[in-house]
Amino acid sequence: MITMENKTYKGKAFKFGDDVDTDAVIPGTYLIFNTPEELSQYTFCGVRPDFVKQVQPGDIVVGGSNFGCGSSREHAPLALIGSQVSCVIAKSFARIFYRNSINVGLPLVECAETDRISDGDILEVDLGAGIVKNITKNEEYKTVPFPDFLLQIVDDGGLIKHTQKNL
Repeated sequence: MITMENKTYKGKAFKFGDDVDTDAVIPGTYLIFNTPEELSQYTFCGVRPDFVKQVQPGDIVVGGSNFGCGSSREHAPLALIGSQVSCVIAKSFARIFYRNSINVGLPLVECAETDRISDGDILEVDLGAGIVKNITKNEEYKTVPFPDFLLQIVDDGGLIKHTQKNL
């Protein structure tokens, strides 16, 4: 859940490893769908078939290095948005995935300490402060601060809505 005052998200961690490619997020078979709601039915279906049944609004996807590598399609972040994931935390992101995610309004958090997060941990992410709190383990991790201008794009629902708002 995002709050405009402090840009905070809280949810359960769904942990993945390094090099999670966009085909793992949404297999190419399902690219006939284009809306977040349609795509969400197949999010991670090839690598974690129970994801769509277990994920709850506000939950958080956690990865290692190079999250979102692979194709340049926007379907992967759209599927995550449709799944009502609040954000993705990873050590690093593939550049085009990072860009596509911001463009569609999905916040990404770079955190070097994702190895300390376990599947199912309850996390609280403060984008403004650049902190991930692991409520389950009573730990805090520093993140790369989310730039204000990108935060505004995400808050507005993506680049198109942000542009429309400011025209």
